[in-house]
Amino acid sequence: MSTCDILIIDDDESLSEMLSLHIDDIGLTTHIAHTGAEAKKFLDTNACKLVLLDQHLPDTNGLKLLQWLLEDNNQRPVVMVTGFHDMKLVITAMKTGAFDYVHKPIDLQKLDTIIHHALKADTKKATVNTAPSQEDTTPEITGSSAEMIEVCKKIAIATQNTANVLIQGASGTGKELVAKAIHSHGEHKGPFVAVNCASIVDTLLESELFGHEKGAFTGADQAKQGRFEIAENGTLFLDEIGEMSPHLQAKLLRVLQEQTFERVGSNKTLTTNARIIAATHRDLRKMVAAGKFREDLFYRLDVIDIYIPTLKERMSDFTAIVSNLLMRINHSLGKTIKGITLDGMTQLKAQPWTGNIRELENVLTRAAAHAQQAYIDVEDINPNLPTAAATTDLDLAPTASTQLISLEEVEKAHILNVLEATGNHKGKTCDILNISRPALDRKLKKWQA
Repeated sequence: MSTCDILIIDDDESLSEMLSLHIDDIGLTTHIAHTGAEAKKFLDTNACKLVLLDQHLPDTNGLKLLQWLLEDNNQRPVVMVTGFHDMKLVITAMKTGAFDYVHKPIDLQKLDTIIHHALKADTKKATVNTAPSQEDTTPEITGSSAEMIEVCKKIAIATQNTANVLIQGASGTGKELVAKAIHSHGEHKGPFVAVNCASIVDTLLESELFGHEKGAFTGADQAKQGRFEIAENGTLFLDEIGEMSPHLQAKLLRVLQEQTFERVGSNKTLTTNARIIAATHRDLRKMVAAGKFREDLFYRLDVIDIYIPTLKERMSDFTAIVSNLLMRINHSLGKTIKGITLDGMTQLKAQPWTGNIRELENVLTRAAAHAQQAYIDVEDINPNLPTAAATTDLDLAPTASTQLISLEEVEKAHILNVLEATGNHKGKTCDILNISRPALDRKLKKWQA
């Protein structure tokens, strides 16, 4: 039996050869397989230390082959590689047992770092988790930026255990969506229960969390279960944990340490098995340093930390986010909005979005409600936004500082703008431009786009 350092499984021959040459240059040996069958045949009589696995293969998909690779007890790390940006795929692959995940076009420096860590890591596991079924209903997380890929990797890590999670990020970035994704993919089978610590006064929040007995305080005319009881065997999501009073911070710390609590007005000790996911828009480390948040509670919560980037920090995801929001808005309003004009999209991208995705969703909902055409245009967008005429990436008006350009350059700029606005969806692009798919492909090939 012979051994190579890295087995490359990818049906793209030019990419495989490029990777092989690069890996050879860093002093490691490789073997290339273009199909799942070739990979299995090679591994029947040979060994490798690491696998680079493409998701899309001509005879199988990467997730199925990943499971096979992890089940043969060789404990080799597997790094998934794909040109498709799919958040659920990232989570599923990482949860199934992939060591890491990289996108095409591959950043070779980043790949070198992953290979270095993978070859040094202890990847032995007692069991291999199976991938979620096709009926999985995890809330959708949109985006393929490097920042969101890291968020999804953290989500995948969190689903493999029941450790406490602290999610930090500005208001409106989707912290609860991330919490729901962790719960949905995790092992807890109970309900997802959310509490906003900033929206309930301190005296009532204690009762809300821990419950109360009849007569415990004025107005307590019957016993009530707290959220810790309701979330048993599930997830308790404590949103805006930074707003919790010192008194309740102390009580929460005890629950996290002992997994026990009492209802308000009762001496009976109850137990809880709820997983705690906390979230805040504040910087808890600064609050700890300022004496405004308990240090011991912070470290109890901050076992797995996830930072959600602002919308402005992930503008490469903007078009995909808008597309996803419009689908949801169409469903909720009973509309059939197909998209946004280029001028409308330009205007949206120019905004500061201090309210992040929540603000964007509000603007799009109002625009969709007012829109009378299939595509939202500038005049449909929230009137609080700047009213100056939006321009496309290409300014066609000649001035003293610009040069006149050819009709072909105008056509190219417009087609590429439409492609970007539709998230590189060629079918939608052809519908908007009223051209055939072969015609679009010929133009893109000509421009090498």
